[in-house]
Amino acid sequence: MSLAARVHVIVVNYQTPDLLDTAVRSFVEHYPDVPLLIVDNGSRDASRDVIETLHADLANVSSLQLEENRYHGPAMDLALRHVDVDYVFLLDSDTKTMRGGFLEEMLARSEEPNVYGVGKIAEVNERGFAATRGIPVLVSAYMLIDRERYLDLPPFIHHGLPALQNFRAAAEAGYRLEPFPVDEYIEHFGRGTAERYGYGLGWKGRLDYLLNKLGF
Repeated sequence: MSLAARVHVIVVNYQTPDLLDTAVRSFVEHYPDVPLLIVDNGSRDASRDVIETLHADLANVSSLQLEENRYHGPAMDLALRHVDVDYVFLLDSDTKTMRGGFLEEMLARSEEPNVYGVGKIAEVNERGFAATRGIPVLVSAYMLIDRERYLDLPPFIHHGLPALQNFRAAAEAGYRLEPFPVDEYIEHFGRGTAERYGYGLGWKGRLDYLLNKLGF
């Protein structure tokens, strides 16, 4: 079975059309046959015009237009339930794909026993902040996950680390994450949307930050 038949790429966008254009075009340059779904999170700027142009220029790009901003985690969850494929590669809008070859290797590693996801691994505490020893998570900017296993786990949510509960449950279920140096293939600029618009977490986000600082 071809790579294009087994993997679907998902990119969530919220009012960062300049970043989105770079992320999509640079990925498609290296993987023109792999389907890519753009989820637009209720943007009210030029994003929809950019998405229409990407549709016109790139054969395997589709989109899902949301009427309001559901935030990154719920939008990823919606997309994972929208596509029907074995594996999903989640790609942030603030990225640029520098070279190909990574999807093939990541897919091969995902087929090893009990592997749930493949990518760059970090460890975080119960609140989602970096920790020396903690919960293993994949950096969500560029990660490959097993969609069928995802559907049996808690969904991605609106959180500073949307996949935290999902990855914690995956570990408890006996699944493992497989490391892969995807950052050697894709440049992640970091906080592209959050830098402009924040995380939209309100008092809960501030409380989590404060309690983490205090060691709780």
